[in-house]
Amino acid sequence: MTVKPSHINIYLLAGVKTASSCFTACKKLLEDQLSQDGRQGKVHVVFPYGDYNRNLVKQVLEVRSDISGGSKGERIGGRQAAKEIKQTLGGSEQVLLIGHSGGGAAAYQAARLLEREGLENFRVVQIGSPKTPIEPRLQDKVSYFHSVDDTGKISDPISFIGTWGGWIMSKGVVPIWNSFKYAPGYMEGIPTIGGHADYFRHTEPFMDTESRCNLDKTMDRVQAWLKGWL
Repeated sequence: MTVKPSHINIYLLAGVKTASSCFTACKKLLEDQLSQDGRQGKVHVVFPYGDYNRNLVKQVLEVRSDISGGSKGERIGGRQAAKEIKQTLGGSEQVLLIGHSGGGAAAYQAARLLEREGLENFRVVQIGSPKTPIEPRLQDKVSYFHSVDDTGKISDPISFIGTWGGWIMSKGVVPIWNSFKYAPGYMEGIPTIGGHADYFRHTEPFMDTESRCNLDKTMDRVQAWLKGWL
């Protein structure tokens, strides 16, 4: 029988111009799930770029630094998130970072920074996020979810920002471009109702004909990916 780790910290990371109540329903859902499973843990909300009241242009530029990764002085949201996370990390045996929009980029960059300081047992979930290149050694720890329309096509415009691409060597002598070289290890579309800001909506009109809300659809898929780890 597999024994689950005793304590987990879950961090919900917001993107730009996000209201303070954005994760209220999601936070309660996760807290209830932990309680039902008899798990010790806490759910935290982090605003790596500030909240709705902060200048939008500054927030967007900071997200850009997290998408590109890069050298010292960049990954602004990631560094801010890592700083806040370390204040509550304690002796967690598991750490889960769930980021929406630009918060997904910050979540990955924060995880990279924390891993360099010794964090081992973690997972990163990106929801409706810009494409952020993932180091190959960390790809299995990162998942990516985006909204799709009735035909299965991506319907979230933020999901088209950024790139996972990179050059790889083919059988010949000419390298070829691989659009998924630095992609997360797992990707899945979610048939949500509404737009980019609506993944965590849980009331009308964000419910389908079977009375399933966006929040349930989103978190069901996240939990399915985490099965065996969470």
